[in-house]
Amino acid sequence: MDSEPATLKPTQTAQRMVDYAVQKHRDRYESCFWKAFAAGVMLAFGNLLSQIISGGSPSLNQSNPGIVKILGGAVFPVGLIMITLQNQELLTSNMLYFPMAVLKRAVPFWGLCVNWLIVFFGNLVGSLFFAAILVRYTGIVSGPPYHDFIQTFAIHKASDPQWHEIFLRGIACNWLVSVAVWQAAAAKDTLSKIVGVWIPIMIFVACSYDHVIANMYSVPLGIMFGADLTVAEYIRKSLFAALFGNIVGALFVALPATYMYLSDYGAGGYRNAENGEASGSSGSSTTEVKRDELTKSG
Repeated sequence: MDSEPATLKPTQTAQRMVDYAVQKHRDRYESCFWKAFAAGVMLAFGNLLSQIISGGSPSLNQSNPGIVKILGGAVFPVGLIMITLQNQELLTSNMLYFPMAVLKRAVPFWGLCVNWLIVFFGNLVGSLFFAAILVRYTGIVSGPPYHDFIQTFAIHKASDPQWHEIFLRGIACNWLVSVAVWQAAAAKDTLSKIVGVWIPIMIFVACSYDHVIANMYSVPLGIMFGADLTVAEYIRKSLFAALFGNIVGALFVALPATYMYLSDYGAGGYRNAENGEASGSSGSSTTEVKRDELTKSG
């Protein structure tokens, strides 16, 4: 007897993306915000762990900086793993889900705008809360060598690069994040979801690409530690560049997937989404995927 495949087929995974967006669209606004707040905190936990390894290895940074990047990248994914397994709201993940759902008319365009706005501010508040209350005021990285590393890291992220460089780095970043989210959605067991998330996220961190939410923790923390950088400069040069780049990066996954795998997905209109249904070609959403498997959305 053949064993059941460990992963969903691409068409099933694409349909699952649309179902995730429908569920998120139907969620209460305050619930969405607090899930986004928690996601900002979870991602910052992984970011902090990466800083502890990278900033706490000054001699290794001098002799083998590539090794330090790999080590920092290897631990950072714990944040997105926790977000995925807890079904929280991360803006860069929703940049993949919602365009697919809007294109198939399972969710109205205003639903995308509202979700992204709520999740953006939820992620921001969670990131700033973690940076200020659980890092800066706890003093856990206030001494050398972490203090100087945190300052320098913020400068390298938000001041040194040109706007277009941060934008392009944002594209590469969320292309990889979207691949991680896709692989987690396709996996049927927890261990496979963890591995599916871990590999692409490690790559983007080791390569120093820009994630708008991750930067909401690391750059403001650097400013709190006295980095020669203003909040206005961060917003103008880094935040918007990474945000727009991340949107484009997600579309590099969302648009081809919609075209290749959802061509038969019915245009039943967003009215069905309001009632909790994403309409497929046979009048129902992903029949191959059980609804109780749709909790691990990331």
